[in-house]
Amino acid sequence: MGPLSGIRIIEFEAIGPAPYCGMLLSDLGADVILVEQAAVSLQGDPEKDFTRRGKRSIMLDLKYPADLETARKLCRGADALIEGRRPGAMERLGLGPDELMADNPGLVYGRITGWGQDGPLSTAAGHDINYVALSGLLGAMGEKDRPPLPPLNVVGDYGGGALFLVVGILSALIARHNTGKGQVIDAAITDGTASLSTLFYGLLAQGRWNLDRGSNLLDGSAPYYRCYETKDGKYVSIGAIEPRFYSLLLDKLGLDPGEFEPQNDPSRWPDYTARFAAIFKSRTREEWCELLEGTDACFAPVLDFAEAARHPHNLARKAHVEGDGLTMPAASPRFSATPAADNRDTPAKDQHRAEILAEIKSGAG
Repeated sequence: MGPLSGIRIIEFEAIGPAPYCGMLLSDLGADVILVEQAAVSLQGDPEKDFTRRGKRSIMLDLKYPADLETARKLCRGADALIEGRRPGAMERLGLGPDELMADNPGLVYGRITGWGQDGPLSTAAGHDINYVALSGLLGAMGEKDRPPLPPLNVVGDYGGGALFLVVGILSALIARHNTGKGQVIDAAITDGTASLSTLFYGLLAQGRWNLDRGSNLLDGSAPYYRCYETKDGKYVSIGAIEPRFYSLLLDKLGLDPGEFEPQNDPSRWPDYTARFAAIFKSRTREEWCELLEGTDACFAPVLDFAEAARHPHNLARKAHVEGDGLTMPAASPRFSATPAADNRDTPAKDQHRAEILAEIKSGAG
């Protein structure tokens, strides 16, 4: 059933962080009702969009009074709401927090945007890459003297956006338990992504972080914390930061420790890196796995998505599940007493209309 069993959340269809936020809450056992806007899914094929898993769906045209009233009724019986439109869009529909919380004072109204609900950029269009750029994190990613590389949309939309909105919603639900009142959550991807960079601001304050990309311990400059190409054109990752792990790595590679000390002298890193690169290029990825995987050398092969789903560790952990023959990541984290929901089914468009309308009519919704 999951730890959020009994919690109902209304998710207004959007792209980016909103559907992932709804998926996480559904994985935790919440009843997430997805209010869809059009015949064509914003995220592609709805039945292969795994961020829809475990949700119930109903299509409403919010321009029509009857459908708008249905949306309002859904929100009257909800614990929380997720919306990812530009600031002011929900208010123009008559679905803003003032209207809905007047009907349902305990409603937790979760808003997720790129720039936030206010500020000079709040109404401007943007996407993940722009929000991560403004946070400062994008400028720290990638190779020296080359353009920064977009970190997919994991850092911004999901890390700095969806996860922070989940924390906000859960925190507001706890606060409501004490006060009886809901509240509005303004989750901005720029804010959340900036929070993710707290460690690096601390390192910068200590003089331990260089603003020049590609010249720091954790950005690929250190020879013992980066990826290397193997003989078969694949890659492995090394993360031997601590001296004892670094020493073990050198031993496993058959290298003289005296030739690779001091470990943390950046002036020596280019030479160390070149020598490591030549060594890792001498064997296949599988051969390196046989030698290093499972040791304290802090090693892992660089896998693609298909390979990751088949890796023995991930199989043992049941880190992936199958739904209709399609592979997807399993729900996370894990709970000892209230296991997360085993969500695998993704609804078709408008699949649960009759069921949801019946609940509203009966007063259950």
